[in-house]
Amino acid sequence: MRPPNHQGRPHCSLTVIGSLPLKKKRPTLQDIADHVGATKMTVSRCLRDPETVSEGLRERIFSIAEQIGYIPNRAPDLLSRATSHSIGVLVPSLTNQVFADIIVGIEALTEPAGYHLMLSHYGYSPELEERSLASLLSYNVDGVILSDRDHTPRSLRMLETAGIPIVEIMDTHRPPIQQAVGYDNVQAAYDMVSEMILRGRRQVIYLAVRLDERTRQRELGYRRAMEEHGLTPVTLQSTQRSSYSVGAALLKQVLVDYPTADGLFCTNDDVAVGAYFECQRRGIEVPARMALAGFHGHDVGHVMTPRLASVVTPRQAIGEAAAGELLARIRGETLTQKIVDLGYRIETGMTL
Repeated sequence: MRPPNHQGRPHCSLTVIGSLPLKKKRPTLQDIADHVGATKMTVSRCLRDPETVSEGLRERIFSIAEQIGYIPNRAPDLLSRATSHSIGVLVPSLTNQVFADIIVGIEALTEPAGYHLMLSHYGYSPELEERSLASLLSYNVDGVILSDRDHTPRSLRMLETAGIPIVEIMDTHRPPIQQAVGYDNVQAAYDMVSEMILRGRRQVIYLAVRLDERTRQRELGYRRAMEEHGLTPVTLQSTQRSSYSVGAALLKQVLVDYPTADGLFCTNDDVAVGAYFECQRRGIEVPARMALAGFHGHDVGHVMTPRLASVVTPRQAIGEAAAGELLARIRGETLTQKIVDLGYRIETGMTL
């Protein structure tokens, strides 16, 4: 299992917006026009200003455009088979330290290779990811790095139509579209919770925020560990953005609803640190009375006293590996490893 590399600050050219040497031919305005029996100019006008054509024709044009995976081309000066020396990167958040570390890793390889990053975020929403992806693809990026595995049907059609290399990061548990780089969230959660149980904890509560796929996978690992030891799993969740205050609020709820709880497995370190601060405020001894474990191994957990137990994930290394795999396939190299699992490390710290 590999620990994360040293972190640094991004320094290469990067654009924030809201291929293989021979890319697949993308559907054109003329393709839509041929399907609906209209002129190319009419189709173009409809896509720019839908109110300029009749309702019936407008519906047919948009229906065909979606069916064939049409992607508007915002770089008409680029030949359809040319490379743009740009890579699209989609992340759910620009403020989350996890993805900031990953971007550092990506840039460590793309900058020396002369590639420009086009970065977009989508707030953990598959629908917003779809819109961001359409925008990135319209600039003829040579490849894309995606941070999630749940995509809308239209997103999948656009990716198939684009015919470019795709790498999905942060999850090796499910089969990828083309290639995945990351670690197994289910197994990582299982290993940490099993360690808590082996140390004598009998009522460990899972504290979750934002029920995205990775949060659900960690819950699966948590539940498997609890049930294998004959214990009852309990999940408390918040729909709010992850923060120390959310961790404190969830700890308060635990004390009211499950006063005999003796352990908290948190979906990330922010929640765990917030729960710890609330324990301190209430005079609850950690770990004597309450064990705490987080996920990702951020700096705050390493410098606090007692040092936070956490699943340490190799975030920068994931970025580097994802960029390396993508660049190799852009150069025309054959995909040799569909799943690149970089593992994780269980840091027991001093809070178990």
